[in-house]
Amino acid sequence: MGFLFLYTGLALMPPVLMETGHDGAANVIHKIYGPMCHQFAFRSWFFFGDQMVYPREAAGTSLGSFEEYAAADSHFAGVNLYEWSSDMQLKARSFTGNEHMGYKTALCERDVAIYGVMFLMGLLFTRVRKWLRPVPIWLYLLLGLVPLGLDGFSQMFGYPPFEFWPVRETLPAFRVLTGALFGLMNVWLAFPHLEASMQETQNVMGTRLALVEQRLADLQAMAE
Repeated sequence: MGFLFLYTGLALMPPVLMETGHDGAANVIHKIYGPMCHQFAFRSWFFFGDQMVYPREAAGTSLGSFEEYAAADSHFAGVNLYEWSSDMQLKARSFTGNEHMGYKTALCERDVAIYGVMFLMGLLFTRVRKWLRPVPIWLYLLLGLVPLGLDGFSQMFGYPPFEFWPVRETLPAFRVLTGALFGLMNVWLAFPHLEASMQETQNVMGTRLALVEQRLADLQAMAE
């Protein structure tokens, strides 16, 4: 639980740090989380700006698009924002925000939902752990993995090098929903097993400790 709190909380700190002028510390956090997340600006949360998310124009939302906002920032100078190129992706990944858009979190929308829900459900688990049983594998697959896969793969296969169908950019709400479901299912599957394992270990250690105490008592009685 402590790890989930720190992992999620630290990922949300860069916008706060940048808003208060601590850009160096914010950039360090972004680099730490870089290997764990794509950090694309058009799929991440932003705080202290015009919007909390800036989806690509292909998402078809009523929000101001990533292309519209990014075109006004010198960070993207010379980049075709409408083309799914390596240059565009690298620039979107390294972009941390500005005073108009706000500042980017170190994890994307979906990852924040996954780990945030895991933390919240972990807190709830402490109240229901005595009777909660692990989720059946079929339900874990149906609600945890299938929505995540459908949402992610249906998007990925619209972009190069696949291009099996027209580009589809996932709505932020879908990213949050599928991430939250995955986080919930992870807790429901893993935490009851961890609880049972820890309880078994506690019982075994208790039995061994009782045997040791009994032997010590026997030795003391023999010495007397």
